[in-house]
Order: sequence, then C-alpha cells, then structure tokens
Amino acid sequence: MLKGKKIYLRQIEEDDVNILLLWENDTENWRYSESEAPFSLHQIQHYVKNASHVRQNQQMRLIICLFENDKAIGTIDLFNIDFKNKRAGVGVLIANKADRNKGYAKEALELMCGFASRRIGLLQVFCDIQADNEASISLFENEGFIKTGTRKNWYLYQDEAIDAYFYQKFI
Repeated sequence: MLKGKKIYLRQIEEDDVNILLLWENDTENWRYSESEAPFSLHQIQHYVKNASHVRQNQQMRLIICLFENDKAIGTIDLFNIDFKNKRAGVGVLIANKADRNKGYAKEALELMCGFASRRIGLLQVFCDIQADNEASISLFENEGFIKTGTRKNWYLYQDEAIDAYFYQKFI
C-alpha cells in the first residue's frame, strides 16, 4: 500500500471486479481511454486475476482509495512498462465527477511516480493527453511533466479529429 495524506493506493482485489466493471463500461470514461466496446464480467475477472503479473503484463494498476472512509474512487496505471529502457506510461482516472478537482489525482500521481522511481527503478514516465482535456493537461504540467510533442489529429471523437500532446517526466 502506498500512503498519501488524503488517499492511499492499493493492489486490485477480487472484490473490485464490480466497481472496475462499472468504471470500465462508463461511456463517459471512454472519451479519454480509447475504449470502444463494453467489457464483459468475464474479461474483468480475468484481468483482476492476472493483475499482479506486472512483468508479464507490462502494466500495474492500483486502486485509489480515500483514507477517511476507504472508498475506492479511481485507478492509476503504469502501462507499457519497459524494464530495459526504464520507462512507462502513466494514466489516472477519478471515476466520479463529485470526487474530481479535490487533489486526489495529484496525490495519486505523486505516489505512483515516487514508487516507479524508487521501487521499480524507472527513469521516466510519459503520457498522451488529448488537446481538449484541460484538466489532465493542468494536472500533469503542475506535476512537472513536460510537453515534448504533438501528434496532429491523433484521436477521433464523434468524427472530430483531436491532437494528442505527448508529455514526459524524468523521475
């Protein structure tokens, strides 16, 4: 468990299947996740069962929970973990709008970057952010991520082409 001030990050457990199914199948979350179709209960169960195989999956997803009531409010991921080149992508989801803009994503990102550096030995983390996702741009820039590139018309959303900004942070 990684502990912050208001939140903690913990491993995925079997009891998380239903909440993950809900979050993964929330079409509002698809806007920024590149999901195109709903996940089945079986798919989520399989994912949860194998989530601890970080090297094999090249991914680590942790659940973001509030200290005050142990409520699960989102996830944070390291993905495309490249152990040779010591880098990984990072993404964060605060699932419910009522829990956003309270500093939880900031704290989760700080905890995950520290863990990635100290425990996994990564040297950098990166992310792609859609150009119209102002909240994520602000979050990552405030956490020291540097915009190092733009991918023109990288995403399509409702037939609208949207640029992607590539961000990196050396940890």
